[in-house]
Order: sequence, then structure tokens, then C-alpha cells
Amino acid sequence: NVFRSILSIRSERLAGYSLLQYIDDLLNEENFKGIEEPTAGFFAELEHLVKAVVGKTGIYSEKIPAFVKYEGTKASKLRSSDLSKMARTGQKFMDRYPFGLDDKVIRRRSVNKTRILKYFDATEFEWEEWKWHTRHIIRDADTLNALVRLTNKEYRAVKLAREFKIPFGITPYYLSLMDKGPNRDNDYAVRAQVIPPLHYVENMKESRDMADCSMDFMLENDTSPIEGITRRYPNIVILKPILTCPQICVYCQRNWEIEDVYSQQAALSKEKLEKAIRWIENTPEINEVLITGGDPLLLSNEKIENLLSKLSRIKHIERIRIGTRTPVTLPQRVTDSLVRNITRFHHPGKREIIIITHFEHPYEITPQAMTAVQKFRRYGIEVYNQLVYTFYNSRKFEVSLLRHKLRLIGVTPYYTFNTKGKNETDDYRVPIPRLLQEQHEEARLLPGTVRTDEIVFNVPRLGKNYLRASQHHDVISILPDGRRVYEFHPWEKKLALMDTYVYTDVSIYNYLQRLKAVGENISHYKSIWYYY
Repeated sequence: NVFRSILSIRSERLAGYSLLQYIDDLLNEENFKGIEEPTAGFFAELEHLVKAVVGKTGIYSEKIPAFVKYEGTKASKLRSSDLSKMARTGQKFMDRYPFGLDDKVIRRRSVNKTRILKYFDATEFEWEEWKWHTRHIIRDADTLNALVRLTNKEYRAVKLAREFKIPFGITPYYLSLMDKGPNRDNDYAVRAQVIPPLHYVENMKESRDMADCSMDFMLENDTSPIEGITRRYPNIVILKPILTCPQICVYCQRNWEIEDVYSQQAALSKEKLEKAIRWIENTPEINEVLITGGDPLLLSNEKIENLLSKLSRIKHIERIRIGTRTPVTLPQRVTDSLVRNITRFHHPGKREIIIITHFEHPYEITPQAMTAVQKFRRYGIEVYNQLVYTFYNSRKFEVSLLRHKLRLIGVTPYYTFNTKGKNETDDYRVPIPRLLQEQHEEARLLPGTVRTDEIVFNVPRLGKNYLRASQHHDVISILPDGRRVYEFHPWEKKLALMDTYVYTDVSIYNYLQRLKAVGENISHYKSIWYYY
């Protein structure tokens, strides 16, 4: 089916390129004159495509499992032995990754905290105050380098980001999760969350300098009927009362809207917020509101309570989600008074309050984060996690460990998002086949209570495309640089006539070479080529 799809005239028209014509040109043009030179990634894609067509992938053992030959107890014991072997293999991979609740990690971070407090001449009492952290957000390369050692590239990237007025900041708490040395052995994913690569900084600067360049990748301007509201689905809307965070994730979807970290001008004006709430009230088809931003828990307790009170008075609103990363970046914000203000609007059978958070790596799970989560759970509030699958958490079984540990602290895995296909975040992007491989070969080994997240590709303007549903996307071409071109179908394709979306993925070959460069054995990923 993949081969037929690639060869179809319609696919060639959508991709703006003919793979067959390109191959013909390669075979008949001397020295590739006048055509783009093929890469190793291109030939690797062709090789594996042909192997798949003729059934010679080599990913399966030639031997049939021993238990198949038997019945009863003997078959059961042999099968159980095979399953134990699978479990041990997965555990062996997971044991490679650091976890924030390990005793030695807790001790290391206690030392980090002491070092940070000494630098700011602060006390343990101040450390527990969330506003102390927002007053002392690290915003420049020199302060950061004084607290944790940066590589030359990291230092230059942060320096340039500030020079170009690109949002950057790290809370003292989150900084304490980083190791002091620059080798990234343990804090690989933590640093990548907030320290931008040079490519990101340079691309952001270039894009901002182009007058006709829109950085609204998800086309939210086209799905916002009124300021502060985004709507892509029939029954739920996004409400954005504030467009700033205590720190900015490098791959943030709304980096184009955010002026700076913890910006004082980021809250929606009282008049505009009132209009947005009235719009929700006058749209009875809406029964669920996702309050996000930015991070809405940066608002004062009084403003949060007032907002929830107004939404709760709307009769057709049955569920309110609060999207916040504060349990991960600033758990001190989750005070007893804040939790009481939020949970008093949770009425089972009538209205539900849900917390949606964003853990990226098991190294981010700490005693403080667990306490913040449990404060909500004690009041019957569910806490869900939305993961962004990036290069920095995509090693074998890395997010399997995250899922497992999240469940133990009271967080339910909800969505795993493919990194947005924005030029500035190329360093974070992972090929779609890796998400599919992870789901089928790694997450599938976990109990169903743990692997509860759904992998999705967020289609600009249209919304989520469920990647495990293969009927909702097609590979339509392979480019000379080894990148696959996909066609994504809109979620409402059987309900309304909508355009599809054409997307160029990152190269599998280049991704594997990056993994190899950080010490991975890429033979462990050999089946990736056969996911489409």
C-alpha cells in the first residue's frame, strides 16, 4: 500500500515531486547534472522500502517461538519464559535512565539547592515561597554559567537569545534539577527543555526579521473567533487568560505569542477576558474549557478563583481543565490555599476540574513535584500528563520509564505529541516512525493502566491526528535528502469536506546518526524503517 501510494499521480501532485521521475533522472543523467544529489538517507529509505515489498526486512527471527509447538502447561511455561525475557529486556533499558526520586539524585539536588541559595543569599524559607522563585528567574548566560557550567554552545546560545530578545528564563527550582557539570550525562533532557540550541536562536532571529514570516505554525489566528479563545473541536475551547510562563519550553507551540518569561504585560485585559467568557456563555455547544496560555497558575489565587467562578456559573460547562507546568517547574506555586480555591469548583456528577501537566522526563519527577500532584489528588482531582516526544526523550524505553513513574506519583499519561514541524525546532524533531515504533515495541510491554497515552500529530488549523490509526495518514513520497512526505487527513473527514495537510518529516537516517553520536546502539532501532 505504501509503495502504491508513493507511485500514484495524486501523491506526486500533492508532494510537488515524482520519486519515479527522480530515480529515472539519476539513472540517465551523468554526474547528477541538474538534479539534487541523493543522500545516504535517500538510498536507505529505498533499500528498506524494497525489502518491505519483497518481504525481506530481516526484523523477525526465522525460528517460530517454541511455545507454539505445544499445548497446555508446557506451552504456558514456555510462553511465560518468553514474556519474562521481554520484560527483562525493557527493564534493562529503563535502568539506564536517571529518576528524580532515586536517593542519590535527591541528595545531589539538595547540594544544588544549597549552592543556589548561597548565590542569591537566600534562606530555606524563601525557597518554599513561589514568588521568591519568580523574582529570581535566571535570565542571562552569565548568571546561569555561575550556577551550572555551560558548554560553549549553550553559553553562546543563551547570550544571543537575550541579545535578540528571544524569551528565556529558568526558575531556581528547575535549575536545581540540572547537574553542575556540562556533560549532560543525567540532565540531558532537562537542559534541552530550556536552553535553546544555536540553530533555534538563529532561526528565530531570521524569522522575526522577515516581515512576511508568520510563526503561528498551528494557525491559531485562523481558529480564534475572539481574542483569548481558540476552537478546533465541537465541544471544547481553549481559553488563554495569560501568555507567559515561569520559564519557556524551547519547542513551545506559542513561542510567537510570548513576549518574555514571567512578563508583567502578558495577562489578558479584564475587558477582553470578560468578552471571552461571554462568548463561551453564548455558545451552548461548548461543554468543556481548557484554561491554558502561558501558564494560568501564574495568576493570583484571587484571579484564578474569580475565573473559575465565572466559568462554573455557565450551565453548559461540565468540565474545566487547567493546563499548567508548575508541578514540574515551580511546585512551590501549588499551595494549600491555591488547591482549595481550585477544588471547591469540583462537584462530581455536575462539574469536573482536571489538571493537565507536562512532564518530559523521569529526571523531572521530584519529591516536590509529587507533593504538588498529591495535593490535587487528595481532593479527587485527576492529574493528566501531555508529553512532547522530542529527540531528547526518544531513546529506547525512555518514556516507558516516565509513564511508569508518573503513575506511581498520581499522574495519568494522556497524550504524546509529535514535536511541531517548525523550522526553529528541528533539533527536537523525531521521525513519525519512531513514535509508532515506541508505541508498538516499548509502550506495548507495559500494563494497560500505564500506557494510557495516545500518540498524536497536531495538524495546523485542524487539530489532532491519531497516529496509530493508519487510515488517517499516508506516506506519499521520499525526497532526495531522505525525508518522507506525509499526507494527513482531517479528523472530521467523514463529517465534512476538508483539505488534507501535507507534511515533510525529518530523516530517519539522520535521526539514527544523531542517536549513534550520543552513544546509542542503532541496531536496537532497526525496525523503525518499517513503520509508516
